[in-house]
Amino acid sequence: MAGQTDQVLNAVLADIESGRLVPGAQLEESELVERHGVSRTPVREAFIQLEAIGLIRRLPRKGAVLFKPTLEEFLAILEVHARLEGQAAGLAARRLAPARARELENAVLACERHAAEKGDSDPAGYYQLNLRFHACVAEGSGNPFLVEMIKTNARKLMAYYRARYRYPGVIGQSAREHREIAQLIFDHDRDGAERAMTRHVHFDQVTVMDLLAALETV
Repeated sequence: MAGQTDQVLNAVLADIESGRLVPGAQLEESELVERHGVSRTPVREAFIQLEAIGLIRRLPRKGAVLFKPTLEEFLAILEVHARLEGQAAGLAARRLAPARARELENAVLACERHAAEKGDSDPAGYYQLNLRFHACVAEGSGNPFLVEMIKTNARKLMAYYRARYRYPGVIGQSAREHREIAQLIFDHDRDGAERAMTRHVHFDQVTVMDLLAALETV
Protein backbone atom coordinates (compact mmCIF):
# COMPACT_ATOMS: atom_id res chain seq x y z
CA MET A 1 0.00 0.00 0.00
CA ALA A 2 2.82 2.40 0.87
CA GLY A 3 4.36 1.79 -2.53
CA GLN A 4 1.08 2.58 -4.28
CA THR A 5 0.67 5.77 -2.24
CA ASP A 6 4.16 6.88 -3.22
CA GLN A 7 3.38 6.07 -6.86
CA VAL A 8 0.35 8.38 -6.85
CA LEU A 9 2.12 11.05 -4.81
CA ASN A 10 5.16 11.15 -7.10
CA ALA A 11 2.95 11.26 -10.19
CA VAL A 12 1.08 14.30 -8.89
CA LEU A 13 4.36 16.03 -7.98
CA ALA A 14 5.74 15.29 -11.45
CA ASP A 15 2.60 16.78 -13.02
CA ILE A 16 3.06 19.94 -10.94
CA GLU A 17 6.72 20.25 -11.91
CA SER A 18 6.03 19.69 -15.61
CA GLY A 19 3.14 22.15 -15.70
CA ARG A 20 0.50 19.54 -16.53
CA LEU A 21 -1.25 20.56 -13.31
CA VAL A 22 -1.79 24.29 -12.76
CA PRO A 23 -3.05 26.15 -9.67
CA GLY A 24 -6.75 25.53 -9.11
CA ALA A 25 -6.79 22.36 -11.21
CA GLN A 26 -9.04 19.62 -9.86
CA LEU A 27 -7.64 16.22 -8.93
CA GLU A 28 -10.25 13.49 -9.29
CA GLU A 29 -9.93 10.37 -7.17
CA SER A 30 -11.54 8.23 -9.86
CA GLU A 31 -9.17 9.48 -12.57
CA LEU A 32 -6.10 8.73 -10.44
CA VAL A 33 -7.48 5.31 -9.49
CA GLU A 34 -7.91 4.41 -13.15
CA ARG A 35 -4.63 5.96 -14.27
CA HIS A 36 -2.51 4.11 -11.72
CA GLY A 37 -4.51 0.92 -11.35
CA VAL A 38 -4.90 1.27 -7.58
CA SER A 39 -7.78 1.40 -5.12
CA ARG A 40 -9.08 4.64 -3.63
CA THR A 41 -7.16 4.12 -0.38
CA PRO A 42 -3.64 4.95 -1.67
CA VAL A 43 -5.08 7.91 -3.61
CA ARG A 44 -6.67 9.25 -0.45
CA GLU A 45 -3.44 8.66 1.49
CA ALA A 46 -1.54 10.61 -1.17
CA PHE A 47 -4.09 13.42 -0.88
CA ILE A 48 -3.57 13.54 2.90
CA GLN A 49 0.18 13.92 2.41
CA LEU A 50 -0.23 16.56 -0.29
CA GLU A 51 -2.65 18.51 1.86
CA ALA A 52 -0.30 18.31 4.85
CA ILE A 53 2.41 20.16 2.91
CA GLY A 54 -0.04 22.66 1.50
CA LEU A 55 0.00 21.57 -2.15
CA ILE A 56 -3.69 20.67 -2.42
CA ARG A 57 -6.95 21.52 -0.73
CA ARG A 58 -9.45 18.72 -0.35
CA LEU A 59 -13.11 19.46 -0.98
CA PRO A 60 -16.04 17.48 0.47
CA ARG A 61 -17.28 14.97 -2.12
CA LYS A 62 -15.30 16.76 -4.86
CA GLY A 63 -11.80 15.31 -4.64
CA ALA A 64 -9.16 18.02 -4.33
CA VAL A 65 -7.80 21.11 -6.06
CA LEU A 66 -4.22 22.19 -6.51
CA PHE A 67 -3.26 25.06 -4.20
CA LYS A 68 -3.95 28.44 -5.78
CA PRO A 69 -2.62 31.31 -3.67
CA THR A 70 -4.27 34.62 -3.04
CA LEU A 71 -2.08 37.70 -3.39
CA GLU A 72 -1.40 37.69 0.35
CA GLU A 73 -0.56 33.98 0.37
CA PHE A 74 1.71 34.35 -2.65
CA LEU A 75 3.66 37.20 -1.06
CA ALA A 76 3.99 35.31 2.24
CA ILE A 77 5.25 32.13 0.54
CA LEU A 78 7.57 34.12 -1.70
CA GLU A 79 9.12 35.90 1.28
CA VAL A 80 9.98 32.58 2.90
CA HIS A 81 11.03 30.90 -0.35
CA ALA A 82 13.44 33.69 -1.31
CA ARG A 83 15.10 33.43 2.10
CA LEU A 84 15.43 29.65 1.83
CA GLU A 85 16.95 29.85 -1.65
CA GLY A 86 19.30 32.58 -0.44
CA GLN A 87 20.36 30.48 2.53
CA ALA A 88 21.08 27.55 0.22
CA ALA A 89 23.29 29.74 -1.98
CA GLY A 90 25.15 31.03 1.05
CA LEU A 91 25.78 27.52 2.33
CA ALA A 92 26.83 26.36 -1.13
CA ALA A 93 29.45 29.12 -1.16
CA ARG A 94 30.97 27.46 1.89
CA ARG A 95 30.41 23.79 1.13
CA LEU A 96 30.25 23.22 -2.64
CA ALA A 97 32.27 20.12 -3.54
CA PRO A 98 34.25 20.01 -6.81
CA ALA A 99 31.82 17.60 -8.45
CA ARG A 100 28.88 19.80 -7.46
CA ALA A 101 30.73 22.85 -8.78
CA ARG A 102 31.05 21.20 -12.20
CA GLU A 103 27.34 20.40 -12.20
CA LEU A 104 26.52 24.00 -11.30
CA GLU A 105 28.79 25.36 -14.02
CA ASN A 106 27.16 23.08 -16.58
CA ALA A 107 23.71 24.23 -15.45
CA VAL A 108 24.70 27.89 -15.84
CA LEU A 109 26.22 27.25 -19.27
CA ALA A 110 23.04 25.53 -20.40
CA CYS A 111 20.97 28.56 -19.33
CA GLU A 112 23.37 30.96 -21.07
CA ARG A 113 23.39 28.88 -24.25
CA HIS A 114 19.60 28.69 -24.33
CA ALA A 115 19.26 32.46 -23.81
CA ALA A 116 21.82 33.20 -26.54
CA GLU A 117 20.43 30.78 -29.11
CA LYS A 118 16.68 30.95 -28.51
CA GLY A 119 16.11 34.29 -26.81
CA ASP A 120 12.52 34.51 -25.60
CA SER A 121 11.19 31.83 -27.97
CA ASP A 122 11.19 28.78 -25.68
CA PRO A 123 10.17 29.73 -22.13
CA ALA A 124 9.09 26.19 -21.25
CA GLY A 125 12.47 24.80 -22.25
CA TYR A 126 14.32 27.48 -20.33
CA TYR A 127 12.22 26.85 -17.25
CA GLN A 128 13.43 23.25 -17.07
CA LEU A 129 17.04 24.49 -17.24
CA ASN A 130 16.21 27.01 -14.54
CA LEU A 131 14.94 24.22 -12.31
CA ARG A 132 18.23 22.39 -12.77
CA PHE A 133 20.23 25.48 -11.82
CA HIS A 134 18.27 25.98 -8.61
CA ALA A 135 18.49 22.27 -7.79
CA CYS A 136 22.29 22.40 -8.17
CA VAL A 137 22.52 25.32 -5.77
CA ALA A 138 20.16 23.73 -3.24
CA GLU A 139 21.96 20.38 -3.37
CA GLY A 140 25.26 22.21 -3.05
CA SER A 141 24.16 23.50 0.36
CA GLY A 142 24.77 20.04 1.78
CA ASN A 143 21.56 20.27 3.82
CA PRO A 144 18.90 17.75 2.70
CA PHE A 145 16.25 19.24 5.00
CA LEU A 146 16.73 22.65 3.42
CA VAL A 147 16.50 21.05 -0.04
CA GLU A 148 13.12 19.50 0.81
CA MET A 149 11.79 22.77 2.23
CA ILE A 150 12.80 24.57 -0.96
CA LYS A 151 11.15 21.91 -3.13
CA THR A 152 7.88 22.11 -1.19
CA ASN A 153 7.68 25.90 -1.43
CA ALA A 154 8.80 25.94 -5.07
CA ARG A 155 6.00 23.57 -6.08
CA LYS A 156 3.45 26.07 -4.77
CA LEU A 157 4.86 28.78 -7.05
CA MET A 158 6.18 26.84 -10.05
CA ALA A 159 3.36 27.75 -12.41
CA TYR A 160 3.94 31.43 -11.72
CA TYR A 161 7.70 31.26 -12.19
CA ARG A 162 7.08 29.40 -15.44
CA ALA A 163 4.69 32.15 -16.59
CA ARG A 164 7.32 34.76 -15.75
CA TYR A 165 9.56 33.50 -18.57
CA ARG A 166 6.95 34.45 -21.16
CA TYR A 167 7.78 38.12 -20.54
CA PRO A 168 10.26 39.65 -23.04
CA GLY A 169 13.84 39.82 -21.80
CA VAL A 170 13.31 37.82 -18.63
CA ILE A 171 15.16 34.73 -19.87
CA GLY A 172 18.28 36.70 -20.71
CA GLN A 173 18.15 38.51 -17.38
CA SER A 174 17.71 35.23 -15.54
CA ALA A 175 20.71 33.64 -17.27
CA ARG A 176 22.89 36.64 -16.36
CA GLU A 177 21.78 36.46 -12.76
CA HIS A 178 22.52 32.72 -12.68
CA ARG A 179 26.08 33.48 -13.77
CA GLU A 180 26.43 36.15 -11.09
CA ILE A 181 25.16 33.84 -8.35
CA ALA A 182 27.34 30.94 -9.47
CA GLN A 183 30.45 33.12 -9.57
CA LEU A 184 29.80 34.35 -6.02
CA ILE A 185 29.44 30.72 -4.93
CA PHE A 186 32.66 29.74 -6.72
CA ASP A 187 34.40 32.70 -5.02
CA HIS A 188 33.17 31.47 -1.60
CA ASP A 189 31.37 34.76 -1.03
CA ARG A 190 28.65 33.53 1.30
CA ASP A 191 26.99 36.87 2.01
CA GLY A 192 27.11 37.97 -1.63
CA ALA A 193 25.71 34.67 -2.89
CA GLU A 194 22.89 34.77 -0.35
CA ARG A 195 21.93 38.34 -1.23
CA ALA A 196 22.10 37.73 -4.98
CA MET A 197 19.97 34.58 -4.82
CA THR A 198 17.37 36.19 -2.55
CA ARG A 199 17.10 39.12 -4.95
CA HIS A 200 16.93 36.75 -7.95
CA VAL A 201 14.04 34.73 -6.53
CA HIS A 202 11.98 37.59 -5.12
CA PHE A 203 9.34 39.53 -7.08
CA ASP A 204 7.81 42.89 -6.27
CA GLN A 205 4.09 43.08 -5.58
CA VAL A 206 3.23 44.47 -9.02
CA THR A 207 4.95 41.53 -10.72
CA VAL A 208 3.14 39.10 -8.43
CA MET A 209 -0.18 40.67 -9.36
CA ASP A 210 0.70 40.35 -13.06
CA LEU A 211 1.55 36.67 -12.63
CA LEU A 212 -1.60 35.92 -10.69
CA ALA A 213 -3.60 37.56 -13.48
CA ALA A 214 -1.66 35.69 -16.17
CA LEU A 215 -2.53 32.32 -14.67
CA GLU A 216 -6.22 33.24 -14.70
CA THR A 217 -6.08 33.20 -18.51
CA VAL A 218 -4.41 29.78 -18.82
